[in-house]
Amino acid sequence: MNNRFLSHLQITLIVLDIAVINFIFFFSQFLFRRSLAITAVLEYDNFLYFMNSCWIMTTWITGVYNSKTIVNFETFCRRSMNAFLYFTGFVTLYLYFFHQIVISRTFIVAELTGMGVLLLANRFFFLLIYQYFRKKDYLMRKIVVIGYNNVAKKLVHYLENQSINSRVIGFCEDSENVREVTNYPILANISGVLEECRRYGVTEIYSTIAPEQNASLYELIRGAERSCIRFRLVPDLGVFMIKKQVYIDYLEDMPIISLRREPLEDLGNQIRRRIFDVVISSLVCIFILTWMVPLVGLAILLESRGPIFFRQARSGKNNQSFPCLKFRSMVSSPNADMTQATRNDSRVTKVGAFLRRTSLDEFPQFINVLKGDMSIVGPRPHMLKHTSDYSEVVDQFMIRQFVKPGITGWAQVNGYRGETRELRQMEKRIEHDIWYLENWSLWLDVRIVFMTIFSLFRQEQNAY
Repeated sequence: MNNRFLSHLQITLIVLDIAVINFIFFFSQFLFRRSLAITAVLEYDNFLYFMNSCWIMTTWITGVYNSKTIVNFETFCRRSMNAFLYFTGFVTLYLYFFHQIVISRTFIVAELTGMGVLLLANRFFFLLIYQYFRKKDYLMRKIVVIGYNNVAKKLVHYLENQSINSRVIGFCEDSENVREVTNYPILANISGVLEECRRYGVTEIYSTIAPEQNASLYELIRGAERSCIRFRLVPDLGVFMIKKQVYIDYLEDMPIISLRREPLEDLGNQIRRRIFDVVISSLVCIFILTWMVPLVGLAILLESRGPIFFRQARSGKNNQSFPCLKFRSMVSSPNADMTQATRNDSRVTKVGAFLRRTSLDEFPQFINVLKGDMSIVGPRPHMLKHTSDYSEVVDQFMIRQFVKPGITGWAQVNGYRGETRELRQMEKRIEHDIWYLENWSLWLDVRIVFMTIFSLFRQEQNAY
C-alpha cells in the first residue's frame, strides 16, 4: 500500500472517531436535555474538550492509527478496545478529581455506551473498506518475486502482513534451485518472467537476485519498463549485517549504504555538541573546581601520600588514548592501569570511598572536556587493557569508539556503571552506548545530564 493512501486512510479513521465522540455528546445532550443542569454549560463544554483531547492522547499512546496497525483488522480492533478502556479510565479520574458532580451520571453512561457502539460500527465500516480494496482488481498491486531464497520468503511474509492492496502471484526461479514446497506457485524460470507477468497482469517485479548474479536481469529490467511494469531490487545484505535497518545516502549519483545512522558525523551537530561541552565544563571549572580541588586535595593528602590527581591512559575517540583525570581515590599502586576497582577494594582510601560513592572523583574530567579529549555525555572511557580484552569477545565493542567518551552516558544512567563482573553486563553497556551513538541529539544530552544529577541523590548500587 502506498504511503499517500495510508495517510488518507489514517486521517479518515481519526476524523470518523472524533466525529463519533462529538455526535454522541450532542445527541445525549438533546436526549436528556430536560434532566441536565442549565447552569452547567461550562462544565459540559470542558468535558467535551477533555474527551476529544483524551481520545487523541490514548490512541497515540496505544498506536491505534499507526500504519502497521490499520492494515491488520484484528490488531486494529484490539488496540481500539485497549484505547477505549484507557479512555474510560481517564474520564472516570477526570470526573472524580475535578468533582464534576453537576454532570448527569445518566448522560455519562449514555455517552460512553453510545461511543463504544459507534466506534465498533466504525471498525466494521473500516472492514468493508478493507474488503472493497481487496476485491478491486484495478487497485491491486500484483507482484511476482524473482528468486526463491531466504530473502524472497521474508519479503513475501512482509508483503502479506503489511499491505492491503498487494497480492503475490508467485515466484520465478530456475527449477533446480527449488527443493521444497512453496506457499506460492513457481510460475516459470527467470527467462520466462515477462511472459508470466503479462499473463497475470503483474504490475511489480521484486528481484531477490542481483543482476551481477544473473546477467539476463539487465535485459529483463529494460523489458519490464517497456511493458510498464515496475522493477525493484531487494539486495541480500544479511551476509554481513545483523541490523534490521540500514541507511542509504547518495554521493552524487552513487548510493552509499551505512550500517547505522550517526548524527555526530554531521559537522553542525559536532559544533553544537562542542559548544555545549565548553559552556558546561567552563562553568563547572570556574564555579566548582576552583574551590573543590583545594578542599578535596587537602583531604586526600592528609590521609595518604601521593598526587592529588590520578592520571590513567583511557581509550578515546577512534581508539586514540588520552590521560583521563580523576581525584586519586586509592593508595598508589603499580597495577592501577591493569586492575578494575571492585567492591570492598582494599586499595580504596576512606576519602576515596566517599569520592567514588558520590562520583566526585570524576569532576576533574571536566578539564578533559575543555581540552577536547572528552565530552560531557558519551560512552565511558575504558582502560586500555579492557578495550583490548573486551574487543576480542564482545561483538561491536569498538563501535563505541566512534564518538568521544563522556563523563556520564546513556548506559550509566540506565544502571550499567562501575565494575562489570559478567560478560552480559558489558554487552548491555555496549548496547546502550551504540543506541546513544545512533540516536544522539542535544536534548538527549541534556536529559542524560539531568538523569545523572538525579542519580547523585540516591545510592547507586555499583558506585564503589
